[in-house]
Amino acid sequence: MLELVFANLKVRPFRTLISVIGVALGVVLIVLFTGLAKGMTDDMANRAYNVSAEIIFSRAGALELTSSNASVPTAYANRLMQIEGVAATVPMIQFITPNPNQRWGFQRLDGVDWEPFAQMNNIRIADGRAPQSANVAQTNSADNNFLQTVGEVVVDERYLRDENLKIGDQIELFGGKRYAITGVFAPPSGARIKMSLAAMQDALEAPNKCTNILVKLKDGVNVDEVAARINEQLPGNKVNLTRDLVIDAQDRIPALNTFLRVLVILGAFVSTVFVLLSMYTTITERRKEIGILKSLGAPKSFIIKVIEGEALMIGVFGVLLGFIVSFAASNLIAKIFDLQFEFSRNWILTAIAIAIGGSLFGALYPAWRASAIDPVEVMANE
Repeated sequence: MLELVFANLKVRPFRTLISVIGVALGVVLIVLFTGLAKGMTDDMANRAYNVSAEIIFSRAGALELTSSNASVPTAYANRLMQIEGVAATVPMIQFITPNPNQRWGFQRLDGVDWEPFAQMNNIRIADGRAPQSANVAQTNSADNNFLQTVGEVVVDERYLRDENLKIGDQIELFGGKRYAITGVFAPPSGARIKMSLAAMQDALEAPNKCTNILVKLKDGVNVDEVAARINEQLPGNKVNLTRDLVIDAQDRIPALNTFLRVLVILGAFVSTVFVLLSMYTTITERRKEIGILKSLGAPKSFIIKVIEGEALMIGVFGVLLGFIVSFAASNLIAKIFDLQFEFSRNWILTAIAIAIGGSLFGALYPAWRASAIDPVEVMANE
C-alpha cells in the first residue's frame, strides 16, 4: 500500500507540492510567530529585570512590563535599609510613553540615580559619561542666544544603532522636551533610555516618588526570609522576587495568548482546507482508478487507508518544509532586524500535531467519498 501512496503522489507532483506548501504555511504561522512572541517577551522581561537585586519593592499595579505608575515614596528606600539582611536600595521610575519615532508602539524610560544603580547591577558607561541630575542649559553657538533647556540621558548600544544616533545628539521625550545623549551603557538592562531619577521626577511632576525600589541583599542571607520580614514590617506593599518576574512573561502582555491561539486556529484551518481541496479534486479525477481497485476486490477500508496515507505523507512533508522555512526566516529576520526568536518545544509539538492532524482530518471526507464509489457505474460511464 505504501508504494501505491507514493505512486499517487508522484503522478500529480504539482498538486502534491501545493498541498505540502499549504500545510507548511500553517506550520510557519504557528512556529514562527510563537517563536517571535516568546523571544520578544522573554527578551523584554530579561531586560526589564536584568538586575542583581534579589527583591523589587513596589505597590500593587505599579510593577508590570507596561507600568508607568510612580506611586511609591522614595522614603521607603531608607526604611528598607533598616531591615535585617538588606545591603543596598536603589529607587527607580519606569515610565511608558508613546514612541515619537513610530506611528504606533511604546518605549520605556528609566529614571535612576546612576552611580548606585550601576554599582548594584554591574552596569558601566561604555562610552561618554553618566547623565547629570539637573537640567542643562544649551545655547546656540552661532549667536549665543538661549535656545532651550534640555536634560541628559544615556542609552544602550542597540538604541544608538537602531536610531542612527551618536553621543551628543538630542532626542524628544515627554511630548517635545529634548534630551541630550551623554553616554552609552552596557550591558542592556531595563529601558534602553535612562535619565537621572531627579530629572524623571521633575518631568512627571512626581517629587520624592518612584515606581519601585531595587533591594540588594547581603551575601548568604535567605531571600524568602528577608521578603517575609519586609512584608511584616512594611505591610500593604508588594514584594517581588526578581527570580520569579521573568517566568510566564507572555502572561504579562495583555491578549498575547489570545493572539497566539488565533494563530494556532488559523494554522489548523489552512492545513485542513488545503488538504481537503486537494484530495477532493484528486478523488474526482481518480474515479476510474478507484473503480478498478474496487472491481478487483479492494474493500472500502483499503481505499480510505490509501487516501489517508497520502494525506499523512503530505502532512509530514509539510511539517519538514514548514520547519525549514521557519528556522531560515527566523535567522534572516534576527540578522536584519535584530529581533529575538525562542522556539518552544510545546509549540513545535503543537505545530506538528495540527499539521498532521489537520491533513488527516481534511482527507476524511474525500476518503469517504472515494470509498463509496460504485465500480459498476464508473465502468459504465467511463
